[in-house]
Amino acid sequence: MPETLQQKLDLVQQRIHHACARANRNPGEVRLLAVTKIFPAEIIREAWAIGLREFGENYVQEMENKAAAVADLAGARFHLIGHLQSNKTKKASQFFQTIDSVDSVKLARRLDAEGIPLDITVEVKLSHEESKTGADAAGLVDIVEAVRTSQNLRLKGLMTVPPWSEDVELSRPYFAKLRELAARHAIQELSMGMSHDLEVAIEEGATWVRVGTALFGKRKKP
Repeated sequence: MPETLQQKLDLVQQRIHHACARANRNPGEVRLLAVTKIFPAEIIREAWAIGLREFGENYVQEMENKAAAVADLAGARFHLIGHLQSNKTKKASQFFQTIDSVDSVKLARRLDAEGIPLDITVEVKLSHEESKTGADAAGLVDIVEAVRTSQNLRLKGLMTVPPWSEDVELSRPYFAKLRELAARHAIQELSMGMSHDLEVAIEEGATWVRVGTALFGKRKKP
């Protein structure tokens, strides 16, 4: 089993390359988002030192606490991948370069009003799980329009989280549906797939895979 972070990263990159080969895709089309939520700033620094530049965090407060310790990491970009409450848009726009969990017109407008350029990914809820957040597919057109007509937001992609299952094939219909929605709205980027199901996501068109456990191990909640 790989022990060092470099070894774990090498294994994840091999998985990405093999999945791309099976899907007849260029590996350069798939980017890795290292999910560092709940891990300390030292982990981000270690990951940056071996070449990772895109990091995903779930909570505004946690990122605020880490910000000073990672402020000197040239080229590092931070994605908010957790649910964002509209009353936290000011801090979110200060600590993140991209918000990957926009799920309402209201939230898009609040972020735009902060006056800071941000990349935006719209989170779409395709399952019936109450614990999941995201816009429903029917409401997507209004959110897309709100972002595209804003002054400071750049619409980059769609994101979804399928229901958890040991059988990764059960994720496939959700990934396929997100791809169809993206094509319908002329959206290029697809953030889908995590440590356990990234291969299926890549086969269905993912351009971002969000990987935490396969790189950093299981999280121990504080």
